[in-house]
Amino acid sequence: MEQKFDTPPKAEIRLDGRRVLRTEVTNDWGLRLQWEIRREGKVVATPNARVDLALSLADLEPGNYEIVLQMWKYVSYKKTPAGEFTDSKYVEISNKVTVTI
Repeated sequence: MEQKFDTPPKAEIRLDGRRVLRTEVTNDWGLRLQWEIRREGKVVATPNARVDLALSLADLEPGNYEIVLQMWKYVSYKKTPAGEFTDSKYVEISNKVTVTI
């Protein structure tokens, strides 16, 4: 069966104290769903987002963070000699939230 990407997945995220909450994903492709957490523009964590609708921010060090929900978009197994995918990638499926801790 071929994966169809006609309708992109979508979710909304929002802050709730020291947690980030997400809605259910519409048009879910069923592939890996993750939170991308950036601190000062650098990715510091990519925890799994499938398991729970909330992400705790309790363990983060002080700083400015940007958080977005991403889903893997599989196109092919084609890779560079270094082992990085050339066609498949993570795509952002939510709004971004920023938080200062």
